[in-house]
Amino acid sequence: MADLKLPKLPDRTPVKITIAVLPDLKRTLDEYALLYAASYGQDESVADLIPAILETFLAGDRAFAKAKKRADAAR
Repeated sequence: MADLKLPKLPDRTPVKITIAVLPDLKRTLDEYALLYAASYGQDESVADLIPAILETFLAGDRAFAKAKKRADAAR
């Protein structure tokens, strides 16, 4: 077996989840999708934007990153 620098890729099979949101959040997400389309000239559905929004939020949450790092180190 070759000793590759690139490790085996993790499972990338999408997992579908269903959520319910309050009407105010739905309106806000719709407004975000409109602003996204105006900014980038490309329409994207709210359902397609939500994963990217969540990834960006989690990546920017420093308290979460610190807690996750501590938890990973404890394992």
